[in-house]
Amino acid sequence: MRQTGRWLVRHSTDRCAATVGLALLVTDWAEEDIALIQTIGLLSNRFGPLAAEALQRRRGGESALLWLAQRVAGWGRVYVVEALCHHWMYASRGWLLRHACDGDFLNGYFAGRVATAAHLREAITGAEVDDDLIDHTGRLLKIMANCGGMGMTLEHYPPAPIVLAAHAAHLARQVPTVNRYVNAAIIADHLTDKPSRRCGCTTEQRDRIVQQYLTVLDRPDWCDTVRAGLDSTNDYFVWFAGNVATRLHLRAFADLKGGDDR
Repeated sequence: MRQTGRWLVRHSTDRCAATVGLALLVTDWAEEDIALIQTIGLLSNRFGPLAAEALQRRRGGESALLWLAQRVAGWGRVYVVEALCHHWMYASRGWLLRHACDGDFLNGYFAGRVATAAHLREAITGAEVDDDLIDHTGRLLKIMANCGGMGMTLEHYPPAPIVLAAHAAHLARQVPTVNRYVNAAIIADHLTDKPSRRCGCTTEQRDRIVQQYLTVLDRPDWCDTVRAGLDSTNDYFVWFAGNVATRLHLRAFADLKGGDDR
């Protein structure tokens, strides 16, 4: 059976036959097949689920899953990252906390799993917090604030108020960038747009966290950064200025209109 599976994966010119071959390898534990499974797993939209399952069954499969996760996108990334969340080792945890979300809309399916499985609360409130961890925490929070129907939202993430407050506190010590500004503003906008319980917070916690974010976003250096990086012809930033910035009365955008209307 293993020989048939290997031959089909290596030599088949038909996707269905290759899928059958990979399914045969899933039933086995042979470590020597890891490289072959990794290779076909790169075609992850089609073969990602079976490749992830096959690697989870093998000793050494954790490293192979991490290797694959660093190279796939789209639906394939969903399958592999979810597998890592079920079967991670120490090295994988660091990657999950810093690089799992690549900005794709489909990240919503696994962001909550990453936060839970990789113990985000412990990491973001710990002693070794670097820029990559803070930035990725912002991406996770932005996704979880608005991924209802896909994956876990802040409402169902018990450490939400602690992680949100920690992210806002770390943000205040970071160098301002356009991406950090936009992510923080979108998080604050989601928090203010929904009832506090939908954010996993009490009203007092929610209001305090939003004020933390706004205090950072309205600092002169952060305002200068977003203005310098603002492309008024970009559709995304036109939407951002007309919606998020308007609702939050962000100083950088209010000044651009000719004065602070807060």
